[in-house]
Amino acid sequence: MAKGTKDRMIAAAVRLLATRGLQGASLADILELANAPRGSVYHHFPGGKDELITAAVELAGRRSLEQLDGFDGRPPADVAERFFASWRELLVRTQYRSGCSVLAVTVAADSPELLDRSAHTFDVWQRRLADLFEHGGLSREAAKTYATTLIAVSEGAVVMCRAQRSTAPLDSVAQQFVTQLRSAG
Repeated sequence: MAKGTKDRMIAAAVRLLATRGLQGASLADILELANAPRGSVYHHFPGGKDELITAAVELAGRRSLEQLDGFDGRPPADVAERFFASWRELLVRTQYRSGCSVLAVTVAADSPELLDRSAHTFDVWQRRLADLFEHGGLSREAAKTYATTLIAVSEGAVVMCRAQRSTAPLDSVAQQFVTQLRSAG
C-alpha cells in the first residue's frame, strides 16, 4: 500500500531533520522529498511547519522505540547493545549523514512547543529503557539512571561519529557502557 501524502511528508521531515537539522528542513525541501504539492502543508498541517515537525519528532520517537520490541525481560546489557546497534546501523547505512531527528530539533528550536515535544520524546525513551532495564533485573533507581545515561552517551557518540565519519566513538562508548551494565546486573 502506498503511503499517503501526509505520511510521506512526515517521513521526509524525519529524514531531513536527521541529515540537515531543523534549519535545513525547509518546507520546500520537505515537499520536494515527499513529492507533495505545495498546498498539502496547510491541508494536512494547518499549524504549519511546527505542526509538521512535531509529527516528525513523534514518528522518529516511535521508530526508535520499535527497535526495542521483543526485549522485555532480556538482560539490560542486551537492551543497551540493541539500542547502540540501531544507531550504528543508521550511521553506516547513511554513510554518517544521518543522526537523531529529535536531537536536531532540540538544539535548534526556538518554539517552546517543539522543545516540549522533544523533551517528551526523550522522556518516553528514558521511561521505556528504564522499564526494560528494571524488567531485566536492575533496581528501579539504577534502571532510571542507566536509561538516562544510555540516551545521553549514545546521542553524543552519534554526533561524534558523524563528525569523524567513523563508528569508533559509538563502538567505544557501547563497549564501556555494556561492560558496566553486565557488572551491575
